Amino acid sequence: MMRRRQSEVTDPQEIARILSAATIGRLATLGADGYPYITPVNYVYTNDCIYFHCALKGEKLDNIAREDRVCFEVDIPLAYLDLGFNPEGGACSLHQFYHCVIIRGRARVVPGGDLKTAALNALVAAHEPGRAPAYVHEDMPEYKACAVVEIRPETLSAKSDLAQKKSAEDREDLARYLEKRDRPGDAATAAAMRGVSRK
Repeated sequence: MMRRRQSEVTDPQEIARILSAATIGRLATLGADGYPYITPVNYVYTNDCIYFHCALKGEKLDNIAREDRVCFEVDIPLAYLDLGFNPEGGACSLHQFYHCVIIRGRARVVPGGDLKTAALNALVAAHEPGRAPAYVHEDMPEYKACAVVEIRPETLSAKSDLAQKKSAEDREDLARYLEKRDRPGDAATAAAMRGVSRK
């Protein structure tokens, strides 16, 4: 259960938007030594599943073959709140706003065929927006040289940290500060905060 329920995201469309907006996720598998093994992977979210490609052999595939239960995490950093907003606040007033999704599910290597082809083409499309790359097909050497892993979610939780515990007035002050500061991501974070304040 999420401790800060005011930050919880439950709208499936917003969760899908976060998963589709990010391009790198972190996969946690259980190593042979009993320790968690975490690796960053390029991925795509499609058909309610996570797909990523990797080499045909490796530690994460060994781990999945031994234990298919995995955890997958995605985060999108937003604006970082510096001391300029509250110079007297000290270190405790520093803060990172963000979106994140955590998935617990089952992983499997997708066999060759239509699903693997579709997943690889979805990966290319997600990472090459606005371009028309060559269609991936089974006869390509690259197709045969990689594995595609599917993660089918069993539980999913999401969070957007947008200063929800503060009053609407305080969020508006934060939004104005970020807009005036105008660093990368500040305007988008300010707009998201205002969206929270209207709920």
